Amino acid sequence: MVLKKRRLAVVAASRSIPAKQLLSPLPAPPPGVEPVRPVPQTRINDAIRSARVRLIGEEGEQLGIKTTDEAREYAYSKNLDLVEVAAQADPPVAKVMDYGKYRYEQEQKAKLARKHQSQIHVKEIKLRPKIGQHDYETKKGHVVRFLNQRAKVKVTIMFRGRETTHPERGRDLLMRLAEDVAELGMIEQQPLLDGRNMTMVLGPTKVAGGGRDAKAEDKQRGEEEVQADGGREAPAPARDEEPQPGEEVVQT
Repeated sequence: MVLKKRRLAVVAASRSIPAKQLLSPLPAPPPGVEPVRPVPQTRINDAIRSARVRLIGEEGEQLGIKTTDEAREYAYSKNLDLVEVAAQADPPVAKVMDYGKYRYEQEQKAKLARKHQSQIHVKEIKLRPKIGQHDYETKKGHVVRFLNQRAKVKVTIMFRGRETTHPERGRDLLMRLAEDVAELGMIEQQPLLDGRNMTMVLGPTKVAGGGRDAKAEDKQRGEEEVQADGGREAPAPARDEEPQPGEEVVQT
């Protein structure tokens, strides 16, 4: 360890770099940014280092163990590539194939898999137990729109003061909302009282998303911010009521 520090000090002196800087670890990436990990590279043709390989033909037939030079010559005679497919085996396994075509097929499979992936978005609506009829209809309209976007909706009833002594009012309001949107949404989580809040989760049914504007609304998902009270921005939620990432909050 002492010799290592001396060598680093010599290198630092020659480069005008403090020795402590050479010993310090690499800086961590900024919060929210994943570190870049090296992508494993597939060895092909002359990049294969092993002296011998277990060779597999272009049709999947086993050709036995051969020297790497012999395997390369066999692949070149077929106007194909020699690709190392199992580097950890002893000896490594190499297959004769058209590597460009193989890469293209793998990229198409990955693209198709990403296309069929479905992201689950969670929107949140916040209500008060004593909400007026007009405000209730507005909130219900938001719920219908979210369900037509194939998003889940978390409905939260916020109790204040003595309202906590009557949780049944919040439950009745949630069940009323669930009945009003029963065609588009089904209850995935029954009303649950958590402190001063009561929550219920609605999920879209099979018929949800057939609305005329559903696709247009999907384009604005993630950027949309619903405002209450005729365009006035809703107040920021309290610390214990902060929405989770991916959620959209609409308050009364």
